[in-house]
Amino acid sequence: MRRARRRLTSASNTTNSGNCRRECRIHWAICYFSGAGNTRLACEYIASRLPFSVDLIDITVSGAVDLSGYDVVGLATYTEFSSIPRLFEAFLDSLPDQAGKRVFCVKTFGMVSAMTLPDLASGAKRAGFEVLSGHSLRAPESWPPMIARRLGFASQPGPSAMRRFERFVDALPHSLDARPSLRPSFVTRPIPRSPRTKARDDMGLKSVDAGLCTQCGRCARECPYRAIRLEPLPVFDQESCYGCWRCYNRCPQHAIYTPRFRGGPFYSQPSEHARQVLGNVPADPS
Repeated sequence: MRRARRRLTSASNTTNSGNCRRECRIHWAICYFSGAGNTRLACEYIASRLPFSVDLIDITVSGAVDLSGYDVVGLATYTEFSSIPRLFEAFLDSLPDQAGKRVFCVKTFGMVSAMTLPDLASGAKRAGFEVLSGHSLRAPESWPPMIARRLGFASQPGPSAMRRFERFVDALPHSLDARPSLRPSFVTRPIPRSPRTKARDDMGLKSVDAGLCTQCGRCARECPYRAIRLEPLPVFDQESCYGCWRCYNRCPQHAIYTPRFRGGPFYSQPSEHARQVLGNVPADPS
């Protein structure tokens, strides 16, 4: 399992040190929730491009997160049925009042951008953050129903998306002095939010092929909602599930299936294209 926190330092620290004297004295962190790895990859790209060290905090494995030692925080997640995932919403609600701590927001999305970025900013403001800026990055679709409809966006992020993302990241150090700016794009405004249970209901009841399951426990360990237990085969708590598809996507034996999908399609980790354009990160051997 990944470590809860990573500190990434850009190779440009020495060459750009004269341009970031103040920023290097400020402590930065990014709190993220990544379903299939696209959002994590985007966060690693941000941290590697900034000319100072940034701590990456995976909220699914970090337990209680203490942000008191940071001056600037990034919040990053993916789009889950037109808004932010319930887990990230609960994370924001669990934070003590941040008393105006500065924050930037990033969301990844595949087919539909929807209201995720405005909702993420609203949640940050409720937690007491001052929102400086935000960005939406198109990435490969990780939701199997969309992939099955040939709407996987496997070639994303494309060149134009990467240019916009690069400009956003490069502007982050300067955003400390700029006027806060986060506006939803045109395509986000008309799309209504879906009920929190829609993703789970759309996924349906999950089952396990006993002939394929090795009882490795990965599904239970990695379920962000703690909705799976082993007896010794996986047993799913439908009421606690929010339909993120992580168990289905990440099962190494493809033993988990739903009424509509069995044996694929899967999105178990960022695509080769996404890894290349966002930093050439090696594939997960598991």
